[in-house]
Amino acid sequence: MDKQKQQDLAAYMNGSIRNIMAKAYKNVLSNPREAKFAYRMQRLFEKTEKRRLKVLEEEGLEVPPFLISSISTICNLHCKGCYARSNGIAEDAEADRKQTLTPQQWRDIFSEAASLGINFSLLAGGEPMMRKDILEAVSEVDDMIFPIFTNGTLIGPTYVEFLRKRLNLVPIISIEGTAIGTDERRGQGVFHRAMQSIELLKQEKLFFGTSITVTTENLTLVTSRDFIDQLRSYGCKIVFFIEYVPTEPGTEHLAFTDEHVVQMETILEERRTNYADIIFLSFPGDEKALGGCLASGRGFFHIGPDGSAEPCPFSPFSDSNVAELGLRKALQSPLFRQIRAARALGWEHTGGCTLFEHRDEIERMIINKQTTQ
Repeated sequence: MDKQKQQDLAAYMNGSIRNIMAKAYKNVLSNPREAKFAYRMQRLFEKTEKRRLKVLEEEGLEVPPFLISSISTICNLHCKGCYARSNGIAEDAEADRKQTLTPQQWRDIFSEAASLGINFSLLAGGEPMMRKDILEAVSEVDDMIFPIFTNGTLIGPTYVEFLRKRLNLVPIISIEGTAIGTDERRGQGVFHRAMQSIELLKQEKLFFGTSITVTTENLTLVTSRDFIDQLRSYGCKIVFFIEYVPTEPGTEHLAFTDEHVVQMETILEERRTNYADIIFLSFPGDEKALGGCLASGRGFFHIGPDGSAEPCPFSPFSDSNVAELGLRKALQSPLFRQIRAARALGWEHTGGCTLFEHRDEIERMIINKQTTQ
């Protein structure tokens, strides 16, 4: 990507973060504790924006504003279509699990991330709430915000007190819309347990949100005004819509087409206008509006449980390790550069995740690199 396009993308991403933080601050003004924290982060992110731009201008290095990090290889549920289990991240048998970085290693990674100007790391797993030791360590990096993507079944009064003292840890509870839809995918009674957690977070007036896997079947339901009104009544301040990626054979019909992507973005623009008290985000969203996929360090990348630097959670290929090389070198990963040089970011696809659809090409890149070494 030429320098002007890099600068244009950086300006777009930075503007989006400013809007998110401004809205978050406005939404918590009635809670002095949360408002003080949001104001500090808002001012901090203005400085880190300049830090990323300086690195881009002086070194030509694109520092993404956020990361996705899988910190846990264990989970208490077996959700249908789980990418973490299909990719081998989450395993029941200890012998089958990937090596996991220590809490200190994760804290060191995020300390470097903060120094480079990275604002967020989305924490995933497995179930990240099962690694409270890691959450405690990374929360000490108080210049970053860590949305925790959780099934919500482990949040009780003790965990709420833990979160109350660590406002940079933001629980994002996964549901599938209705109780029927959630329990059908995640297990009987999971929706009820998630709602109990949401009620506890609401009572404590903590900033939290929900994550919804969107398919061709539930798109209309989970973006409807009635459903958004329900989320508002729960106290949700941020909603992530995650487009379904067909990791299980026979579920390809659930993945978005280009037409669904356009429909989703149109609806979300309307919801953003009508619901000023909720932040709506979609992933991967309309890649075409951003010049292609944001993975491979262009807007973010994925860190596996063992520290492997991967293009994204749905493209679990790596040629470098963040714990060994550091973030700066990982961002210059030969694989990341090759994906961008091969114009993988502009590959044609039918909707949803570009790199997942082109995983065979990426795997060949890894194989070719190994055979030439």
